[in-house]
Amino acid sequence: MSEPIRNKKADSITAPTPQNTPANAAPISSRAQQPGVASIKEEDISAAAGLFAANPALVSMMQAKLGSLVGRSSGYIESLPVSVRRRVAGLKGIQKDHAKLEAEFQEEVLQLEKKYFAKFTPLYQDRAKIVSGVSEPSEEQVKVGETKDEDDEDENPVPEEEINKDEGKDVKGIPEFWLSAMKNQISLAEMITDRDEAALKSLSDVRMEYLDRPGFRLIFEFDENDFFTNKTITKTYFYQEENGYGGDFIYDHAEGDKIDWKTGKDLTVRIESKKQRNKNTKQTRVVKKTVPTESFFNFFDPPKPPQDEDDSSSDIEERLELDYQLGEDIKEKLIPRAIDWFTGEALQYENIEDFDEGEFEDEDDEDDDEVTEGDSDEDSDEEGDGTKPKQEAAECKQS
Repeated sequence: MSEPIRNKKADSITAPTPQNTPANAAPISSRAQQPGVASIKEEDISAAAGLFAANPALVSMMQAKLGSLVGRSSGYIESLPVSVRRRVAGLKGIQKDHAKLEAEFQEEVLQLEKKYFAKFTPLYQDRAKIVSGVSEPSEEQVKVGETKDEDDEDENPVPEEEINKDEGKDVKGIPEFWLSAMKNQISLAEMITDRDEAALKSLSDVRMEYLDRPGFRLIFEFDENDFFTNKTITKTYFYQEENGYGGDFIYDHAEGDKIDWKTGKDLTVRIESKKQRNKNTKQTRVVKKTVPTESFFNFFDPPKPPQDEDDSSSDIEERLELDYQLGEDIKEKLIPRAIDWFTGEALQYENIEDFDEGEFEDEDDEDDDEVTEGDSDEDSDEEGDGTKPKQEAAECKQS
């Protein structure tokens, strides 16, 4: 896989944020810009954070007070003269007409997207055939592809003698095309573990389709592999029937296909072994249990929106936002420009923040060396699962 290309064009960059949550308006495409906020001094934030951290009762009181004020009138409108209140009502009527036009606008944007998606589809089909080795690119396609733009000139060209001269007659298509492209796409790369890579090498195509209702479906096509029997695994994103404030489509929920794992090959779980000792006989036994673990394939088991307000929490909201944004990244970034992600060229257009290494230091690893002795006679021994992120298993799996 090619090395990621360093971002040289971004001057002031912010991290990408989801355009949508189940409670907020979410555009069908991710073209909306993130609203800005006025600059706030860092010391003010730190002081406020310290105050709230030291007074949880104050935080609870403020939340309760703010919650009771939402939607309540201050009484100002009601105090206005009848003639003025009539004009206010008239403005509300105009605003409702504006909302109808906004909804029409969003619907036309969706239809325009579908129109051009139909034109893109033959190009995606040609790409899939070349990647899988079913066909070869035309001479014209190769000629156009080899033509470099001024911005594409390599600063450090590879010497001629170091270039691979092997014609690769035994190589079919472009091996690991989609895996390499996904590993260069930052939000997706964070989800792919070492164990996942063996399965994702068989990923032969990623495509999408629009639904008859507002929403879209992502389709992952796989060659035969050692992990599951599915030829395709899909994930569908649904929007609510009614448009939100501003005419935008509102994300509702997502549904993923069930993966038919082969015996012992489920990448979304790991086997945890625990050695137990009988306190009376001193005999030992090894007990194995299956626990959830991090995996890209958890993507097809999306989090479920809370059924009522009492079930809502910041954790589930964050997971829903992340899940939606991953779908948007695949739809809007990975699929349209897969070759640029494969080569790494797309990275120069990403919003990657250039951190100052001097601002960070390695965490002290002393805690990792400490062993706490307890009264239990159990020794835990987890089998290595090859995952890169090290987090608690209970928090890993999206469900």
